Amino acid sequence: MTEPWTVLRLIRTGTEWLEERGVESARLDTEHLLAHALDTDRLQLYLQYDRPLTPEELAAFRPLLRRRGAREPLQYITGRGAFRELDLQVDPRVLIPRPETEVLVQVVLDRVAGETDLEALDLGTGSGCIGLSLLVEGPFARVVATDPSRDALDVAACNARAVGPAAERFELRQGAGFDPIAPGETFDVIVSNPPYVALADAESLQPEVRDWEPSGALFAGAEGFDVLDLLAASAADRLRPGGWLFVEVGAGQTDPFAARLDASGRFRAASIHRDLSGRPRIVAARIA
Repeated sequence: MTEPWTVLRLIRTGTEWLEERGVESARLDTEHLLAHALDTDRLQLYLQYDRPLTPEELAAFRPLLRRRGAREPLQYITGRGAFRELDLQVDPRVLIPRPETEVLVQVVLDRVAGETDLEALDLGTGSGCIGLSLLVEGPFARVVATDPSRDALDVAACNARAVGPAAERFELRQGAGFDPIAPGETFDVIVSNPPYVALADAESLQPEVRDWEPSGALFAGAEGFDVLDLLAASAADRLRPGGWLFVEVGAGQTDPFAARLDASGRFRAASIHRDLSGRPRIVAARIA
């Protein structure tokens, strides 16, 4: 008699198959994919390890596993990405929200705690994860969120609608850099997770990043500083007195970017903050 494809057997087999293809989180990803195929959550899988799957359930699961084996990111397969208090729609039009960026939001919230009715600019919003988190969790009356990509703004708009009433204070504008900002328009906070990967570093990226995520949201010139230099040169002109700039940068970029801000003479001494892995990742500076 053929051994049935139970939940546990599928998890074990799927994990081994993904491990052979270089997927680092093979067990966790297999569980997420199986839960997605069964329209349940991972906890329920643990409660029904011995349940055989129907042919229809197997047919739903196997293509998902093949996609992950081809190194398509889990979040693009399921169409969802968790970020702080938000459950976001994500697809190849936007970067996948990451834990490092959750820390960026926390640094912002810590710095503006106790203030009220602030206005923020989320430069390069992508999925909208930063700006929407600021509206949901912080003292922000309004967030203007920009992105060069119309496709990305469509995803951000969808995520804003899911947030509820806060979406009324979330204004989307298309354009690169500060182009979408009107002359004389200023903010209390500018926050950005900009492109910062050097073109020469493309081959060193994981396939999930290099082959699937939007290149326009990843790469910023030969050294990765194209957008960071723009922020260092122009952000101060868009900040109100006492305003803050918060930027997530790549490995090895915190000190050079902080030095650029300090050299501008427009900011007080920039501070550097570490991500969850202890790596310097976030630069914060206040108008002098």
